[in-house]
Amino acid sequence: MRKLLIVLLVAAPLVVLAAAPKAVTLAVQNMTCEMCPITIKKSLEKVPGVSEVKVDFGKKTATVTYDADKAQLGALTAATTDAGYPSTVQK
Repeated sequence: MRKLLIVLLVAAPLVVLAAAPKAVTLAVQNMTCEMCPITIKKSLEKVPGVSEVKVDFGKKTATVTYDADKAQLGALTAATTDAGYPSTVQK
């Protein structure tokens, strides 16, 4: 019991310091077929810190949920661009 209490007291500050996940929508170019969203999703999921990706073929967007302490917006747009789908942050 005592060890559990010590572990909880040590871990509690780390939980408080963790940033809340952020979400951003990217406007993605070159989406022309049904395979494009799969490629875009896979490329974004490889970025460390990304927890969720939803690609909307009709709107030509990708909504990415990520940990801002681990992933930067530039890494997200670079991932899609490197896969052949240049993207920008949608405003």
